[in-house]
Amino acid sequence: MIKKTFTLAGFTALFFAHAQDFSTIKNSADVYTASMPGTSKYNAMAGSMGALGGDISTINSNPAGIGVAIASDISATLQIQNNKNTSSLFGTSNSYSTKATDLGQIGAIVSFVVRGNSPWKFVNIGINSSSKSIEDYSESAGANNIKLAIDGDALKFIRHAYDRTGTVSKIGIAVGGNYDNRIFVGAGMSIHGTMMDQSDAAEMAFARVGTSESFFKQYTPYHEESAGFSANIGVIGKVNNQFRLGASLESPTFWNIDRTYRYYDKFDSNDDGDFSETRTLRTPMKATLSAAFVPNKNLAVNLDYSIGLTKPRYTGGDSGLQKEFDAFYSSNSKNVSEVKLGAEYRIQKFRIRGGYGFATNPFAATTFATLGSNGTVASQSYNDMYAGKKSTVGVGLGYDFKSFYIDAAYQNISSTYSSPFLRGNASASSQYYSANAFFANDNPLVASVKNTKNNFSITAGWKF
Repeated sequence: MIKKTFTLAGFTALFFAHAQDFSTIKNSADVYTASMPGTSKYNAMAGSMGALGGDISTINSNPAGIGVAIASDISATLQIQNNKNTSSLFGTSNSYSTKATDLGQIGAIVSFVVRGNSPWKFVNIGINSSSKSIEDYSESAGANNIKLAIDGDALKFIRHAYDRTGTVSKIGIAVGGNYDNRIFVGAGMSIHGTMMDQSDAAEMAFARVGTSESFFKQYTPYHEESAGFSANIGVIGKVNNQFRLGASLESPTFWNIDRTYRYYDKFDSNDDGDFSETRTLRTPMKATLSAAFVPNKNLAVNLDYSIGLTKPRYTGGDSGLQKEFDAFYSSNSKNVSEVKLGAEYRIQKFRIRGGYGFATNPFAATTFATLGSNGTVASQSYNDMYAGKKSTVGVGLGYDFKSFYIDAAYQNISSTYSSPFLRGNASASSQYYSANAFFANDNPLVASVKNTKNNFSITAGWKF
C-alpha cells in the first residue's frame, strides 16, 4: 500500500474535493443512498405508499405497510432501465444512453391470522429482494481554446468522460402487525450490496505533433465492492375509515467499502500499480410522515414527506483525505427533503395509478474558479453541483384476476447537475496520467449534465 501525503496549503476543503474525488462525492448521493425499485404498483405511484401499505415494496419505506396485508402474496418484477446523460459544455452537447434489463424485484408477504379474542388480527412477515443497474456514462466535448502547458508543449482538450458500471442490491425482511384493524406497526432490517467500476478519463492532443493520448485521473479507474446494513420502524393509524396517518424512521445505512484503484508514479512509471483500501460510509438517517385518503374501495390517495436528519460521513482510508471529506460534508451537504404523491383508482378489476415525486439537492450552492470557453479563469456560482433537484413521474395500469394479478408501470426520473472535471492538483498528487506524460490543472471545467431515466416494469403476483 502506498502511503499518500497530501499538501493542502492554499486550498479549501471544497477545492480539494473537486481535485480529488468528484466521483466519490457523486456516488455517495446517487449510489449509496439510491432509492430502490419496487413492484409496478409502487413504481407507478412514485413510491408513495407510506400510509396505505399492503404492498411488499413498503418494506423500503414504512414497514408498518406489511401489517396492512390481509393475505399472503408473492410477486416478481421485470425492470427495463434506460439511462440517458446529455452533457453540455460551451454550447456543445453530447448525449449517451445505456440500457439494462433485470429482475428488479422479487418478494413475498406471509400472512398469519391471529385466532381467539386477541385485538391483534394479523401478524405478517415480508421479505423482498431488489436490484438495479447503476451504469452511468457522461462525455463532454472538447474546446479548442482550452490548452494546458506541459513540458514546453501544450495539451489541447479533446474530450472527457466519467464512466460507471455496476449494480446495487437490497434484501429486506420485516415483521408487521395489525392491531384491531386500526393500528399497524412494523420493523425491518436490510442488507445492501454494491459492485461498481468507475473511471475519470480525458483525451488530450499534443499541440506540436498533433497526436492524442488518453489520460486517467490519479486513483482511477477504481473498483468498489461494498456491503451495508440498515433498519427501520414504522406505524400507520386509522383516524377514521377515510383517513390514515403514517410515520417511519430509517437508520443510516452503514456501508463497508473495499476499493481497488490505480496509482500512477510520476517519477517512475514502473512503479504504477493497483492498490487497495477500505473505508466506511454512514448515509443520513431519514424520517417519513405520511397521510392517506381512502373515501371508498375504488380510490386511494397517499402523500409522503421525507427528510434527512443527519449528514453522510466517511471514515477510514487515508487520514488526510478523511479530514477533507469530513470538512466538505460538514460545510456543503444539506438535509434532503422529498415529497411524493400517489393515487390508485379501481374500475372493477382494472387499476389505474399515477404518482409524482420531488427531491431537493443534497448539496449547498457553491462558488469557485473555473475555466471559461476562452481559456480564462473566472469565479462562478453553482446551485446544482454534483447532484441536482430530482423529479419523478409515474403512471401504471393493473388487472386483478382475483388470486392472480399483473401490473405495468412507466417511470420518468430527471435531474440536472453541474459536473466539474479536468482538475488535477500537483500538491494533492491528483494529476492526470497517460502512458507517456502527466499534467496538472488547478481550475476545472464544468459541464451541465441532464440525466433522464425512463424505466419500465411489469409485475406478476399471486395472492393466497
